[in-house]
Amino acid sequence: MPTRYLLRVAVPSPIRRLFDYLPPADSPLPEPGQRLRVPFGHQQLVGVVVEQVPHTEDAPDKLKAALASLDTAPLFDPLQMAFCRWAARYYQYPLGEVLSAALPAPLRNGDAAELPSQTRWQITIEGLGLPEGAPKGARKQAQLLTLLRKGTRSAEDIAAAGFSKAVLKALTERGLVEAVSLAESQTFDGPLGEAPLPLNAEQAEALAAIPDTGYCVSLLDGVTGSGKTEVYLQAIQRQLEAGRQALVLVPEIGLTPQTVARFQRRFKVPVGILHSGVADGGRNQAWLRARAGLDRIIIGTRSAVFAPLKHPGIIIVDEEHDTSYKQQEGFRYSARDLAVYRAHQLQVPLVMGSATPSLESLANVAAGRYQRLRLRQQAANHRVARLEPVDIRNQPLQEGLSNKSLQALKAAIQRGEQVLVFINRRGFAPLLMCHFCGWQAKCPRCDARMTLHHKPYHLHCHHCDHQRRVPQQCPDCKGSELHHIGAGTERTEAYFNQILPDVPVLRIDRDSTRSQKHLNAMLDQIQTGAPCVLVGTQMLAKGHHFPRVSTVIILDADGGLFSPDFRATEKMAQLIIQVAGRAGREDLQGQVLLQSHHTEHPYLNLLLSQGYHGLARQLLQERQLAELPPFSFMVLLRAESKRPENAQQFLQQARQQAELLIPANPQFRYLGPLPAAMEKRQDRFRFLLQLQAHSRAQLQQFLPQWIERIEQLALSRRVRWAVDVDPQETH
Repeated sequence: MPTRYLLRVAVPSPIRRLFDYLPPADSPLPEPGQRLRVPFGHQQLVGVVVEQVPHTEDAPDKLKAALASLDTAPLFDPLQMAFCRWAARYYQYPLGEVLSAALPAPLRNGDAAELPSQTRWQITIEGLGLPEGAPKGARKQAQLLTLLRKGTRSAEDIAAAGFSKAVLKALTERGLVEAVSLAESQTFDGPLGEAPLPLNAEQAEALAAIPDTGYCVSLLDGVTGSGKTEVYLQAIQRQLEAGRQALVLVPEIGLTPQTVARFQRRFKVPVGILHSGVADGGRNQAWLRARAGLDRIIIGTRSAVFAPLKHPGIIIVDEEHDTSYKQQEGFRYSARDLAVYRAHQLQVPLVMGSATPSLESLANVAAGRYQRLRLRQQAANHRVARLEPVDIRNQPLQEGLSNKSLQALKAAIQRGEQVLVFINRRGFAPLLMCHFCGWQAKCPRCDARMTLHHKPYHLHCHHCDHQRRVPQQCPDCKGSELHHIGAGTERTEAYFNQILPDVPVLRIDRDSTRSQKHLNAMLDQIQTGAPCVLVGTQMLAKGHHFPRVSTVIILDADGGLFSPDFRATEKMAQLIIQVAGRAGREDLQGQVLLQSHHTEHPYLNLLLSQGYHGLARQLLQERQLAELPPFSFMVLLRAESKRPENAQQFLQQARQQAELLIPANPQFRYLGPLPAAMEKRQDRFRFLLQLQAHSRAQLQQFLPQWIERIEQLALSRRVRWAVDVDPQETH
C-alpha cells in the first residue's frame, strides 16, 4: 500500500508549534509552501504547508482534514520557506505568524495568488528589423514603432501618447506589433531612461568594490551629499543589465515616493512598491509581480525584506542605522539584520548606506565581516555646514529660540533662503499646568503627560492615543489660569506665523502629514526654492534633499545625554548629524545652530570637534568595557498586566526557570525584573527581564528551552509577554 502522507502546517497562531492535518479531499497532495484553508478550533484559518510527513504523534481520531488547497503551486519557494523558518527561530516567534507577516493581506486572507490578465503591446522581431522611420509614408505608425522600441505599452498608454486604435490595428495587421500578456512582455533595449552621473574617484572605487554576484556586505559610509544614491543606482544598473532584480529598503514611508521617482527617472523598468501606505490590492500585485520577476526593482519599508524575488541580484538598505528597521510590536524582527541573512542565503551582494552608521555595523567592519566603503568627498556644489553650539543657559528664549537663532533665521530669509527648525515634539505644548496649585494634565492610562494640541484643540497622549477635551479650569483647585509649558511643533509654527507674516511656514510632523498627498504637496512647495521656514520632527531628518535650506536650528540637543537607554547618545548623535545634513546641500553655505543647556558635555564636545565617527569610536570603546552590544548579545522578556504584581511575579518565575537552565555567570547574566521606564501604559503595568550573553550561539540554544518552560507557567496565560531578541529599546 502506498504511504498516506499527512500535512504539517504552520498556522497563524501564537502557539509555538506546527499542526498536522489530513490532505483536503479531491485534490492533489499539497506541496510545502502552498496555502491551505484549515479548521482551527472554532474558526477557519489560512495556513502554509511546511512538510509532508508519513505519520503523526497525534491520535488518529483527533486529526482533521484541511478544507481546501488555495494554490496549485507553492507560494513560498524552498529558499523563502527556509528564510522564514530561520527568522522564526532567531526571533523566537511562531512560524505561522512569520509566514503570515511575509504575505500581503489579501494572500494572508486566502485570496487567489494570480496576477490579473493584462494585455500589452510590443514590437515584433519583424518590426525590430525595420530601419528607424519606417514604414515610409505612415508617420504615425513609424512614431508608434519608435515608442514600442523602448518597451511594452498598454493600450491606455498608447492612447495617452496620442495614437489611435486605427494606427495600432494597422501595425498589428502588418505583423510589426503584437499583443502579449503581462507575464510575456519584454523590453528589447537597455534599462536606462537617463544617463548615469559621472562618478568621482571615491564613488568609482566604491562601485568597483561591490561585486556583481556572490555574498558580500558593503557598508557605504558616506557623508551627507557624497553621492551614495548614485552608487546604489549604478550598482543596480549592472544587475538589471544581467537580467536580475534589486530590492531596496528605506526606513520611512515618507521617503518612498521620492526614492521611487528617482529610480523611475533613471530606469525604464517596472518598479514595485511595498509598504503599509499602499492599498492592499496594490501591495498584493507588487508582491506577485516581484515573485514573477516582472517588477525589476522593488522598493519598500521594513516588511519588504520578505518580498519574493525570482531573479535576485542585489539588496540595498538605505539609512541602515535607522531604528525604524526594527519592528517594536508582535514579530520583533530587524529588517536590516534579516537583509544580511537573506543576502547570504541568496548569495547576492548587500549594500548598506549611511552618513552615521550604527555601532553594530562599525563593529562588524572592525571584525572583518563587512567591507567599508568611505565617501568623504561631497558634491562640488555642496558646502560643509558649520555645526555651532549655542549655550542657552540664562538666556531669554522666544518660544524656545535664542536671540542668536532668531537673528540667523531672519538673515537667511532676507537672503532668499530656506530655514529648517528641528523640534522633536509634536503638538502645541508638552504640558498643561495650573498656575495656582501645580496640577498637570496627565494621561489616566499612562505614566505620561498629555500634549496640548491646537488643531483641533484637545489633549492627546502620544503613547496610547487617549484624547480628551481641554478643561476650562483646574480640576483640583478650580483655578482659571492654566499655562502652556514648553513648545511643540504647533506652537513654534504659530510663533513664526506671527513674527514672519509674509513668509510661508510649513510644519511637517505625523499630525500634519496624515496623508501622503499632503506631505508630497509640502515637499513640492519646498522644492520650488522660495523662502520659507520648515518646522518639523525627525521626519525631516531622513534622506530629504532641500536645495535651498541654508540654515538649520536644532532647538534642544540634550535629549540623548541623560537617558537610561545605553543607545541614547548614539541615536542623539545620528539625529543631529542627519538633521544638520539638510543644510547647504547645493551652492549655499550651510549653518547649523545647536541649542543646548550642556554645551560643555564631553559627548557633545566630541561630536562637534571630531564628528560622528570620533564619537562613535569613543562609544564603541565604552560599550566594549561595559560588555554591552555589539560586544555581547541581549534579549528582553517583556511582560505587562493590569495587575503589576502579576507581571512582576511572572518575570521572577521566568528568571528562576532560566537560572535552572544556565545559572548566572560572567558570560551569561540576568538583570531584573525591572519596571519599564514608562511603567504604566494603556492601563497596563510593564516590567522587563534582561538577559545578556557573550555567545550568540549559546543564547540561541538556550531560548527555545526557556520559552518552553515559560509557557508552562500558570501566569504565562494571565499576562501579556513577548521575547525581544536584539532589542533597540531597553527601557
